[in-house]
Amino acid sequence: MSKRQIPAVNKLLEDPSVAPYEVLVGRDALRELIAAELDRVRAAESTAPFEAIVEHLLVRLQAHASASLHPVVNATGVLLHTNLGRAPVAAPAFDQACAIAQGYSNLEFDLDAGERGSRYEHAGELLRRITGAQDALVVNNCAAAILLILDTFARGGEVVLARNQLIEIGGGFRLPDVLARSGARLIEVGTTNKIYLHDYERALSPKTMLLMRSHQSNYSIEGFVHDVAPAELAALGRRMGVAVVEDLGSGALVDLREYGLPHERTVQDALADGISLVAFSGDKLLGGPQAGIIAGTRAHVARLRSNPLLRALRVDKVTLALLSATLRLYASKESRELIPFYRMLALSLESLRARAARIAATVPALDVVETEGRVGGGSLPHARIASIGLARRSERPDALAARLRAGNPPVVARIDGERVVLDLRTVEPEHDDAIGTALARLGPAL
Repeated sequence: MSKRQIPAVNKLLEDPSVAPYEVLVGRDALRELIAAELDRVRAAESTAPFEAIVEHLLVRLQAHASASLHPVVNATGVLLHTNLGRAPVAAPAFDQACAIAQGYSNLEFDLDAGERGSRYEHAGELLRRITGAQDALVVNNCAAAILLILDTFARGGEVVLARNQLIEIGGGFRLPDVLARSGARLIEVGTTNKIYLHDYERALSPKTMLLMRSHQSNYSIEGFVHDVAPAELAALGRRMGVAVVEDLGSGALVDLREYGLPHERTVQDALADGISLVAFSGDKLLGGPQAGIIAGTRAHVARLRSNPLLRALRVDKVTLALLSATLRLYASKESRELIPFYRMLALSLESLRARAARIAATVPALDVVETEGRVGGGSLPHARIASIGLARRSERPDALAARLRAGNPPVVARIDGERVVLDLRTVEPEHDDAIGTALARLGPAL
């Protein structure tokens, strides 16, 4: 078909397979989607036949007509992919959350006493048992946890923080901005590469309300460096009567060296060092839903509970059900590996290679390749995880990857030079057939 034979909008509107979408998306939206598809056709190097244009348009229409938030197959090799929702939740946790969401629950009701209870106790007891903290509290994300701590302990006062920990997290949110919003004044100490205990000591004043540590989640500083051990900072806080808070970020509850990864500071490590309050995420290394968790001493958590801001930051029954069920899986290594993050870490290269070979045997032009995955989610920035994937060479890898994302389900791969690579470590085995089908549909083109 030549450029002059590109169909008119009305011809596509009247096509029997396209026309029903007028009811689903509305006539104006349908015309806009058709126009966008025709723009794509005009920009292409060669024009596809009418049937292929309709087929591609139907994929676009189906995506538009369905919910904007829908499942994808993560073939990037990034286990905690921030843009893809970070940690997938464990099936047992999901089942419990569904049961809670579909009916009534004892969210704030004490079944023994027959009177009002606390929503925070459902996860609190589990967190105390796992971390060894005297008390714990759950809010809607880790940034909210830090905001609550700052508002409770440091409003109108000073917070001392090392310059090498003035982090920026995803979306452009910077820790100094969160501090300013809380009404606290930031006091920076040390230099980018070196910080000593005496830097903190010299910064102390009658206005000092908190000493703070922050997890260097997406970067590391190496070479000519010096830092203050957390236990030293905690001891200084105790001597001076100033609370010490740590934004741990990642929320590791186990030593990741069990899975061949570098050691990541755990919540238990921070509490054992004497940190007053530790804030961490529920949807990173913990493997649960988005939540901000604060663990620490009974007295400090009690002050957080009395802050009226807590009501604006509280989590709902579904999040609490997901988090509680996930925490219960930490009872043993076997049950922990029902959590997808840990199950993916535990996969052997032999099992991944066998899956890749089965898929490649049914699809031409595929190579089984060794690759490297990453933890992601702002954790272990230098850690790489040996993995196995499938690679397809292409002169237009961007276009090939886009076609994979346009499928049902969408498959999100990564581009490595002239190859599109699908890392199987982050693909659930039940999605292998979908991967094979998606690759087979690409045909020899591109």
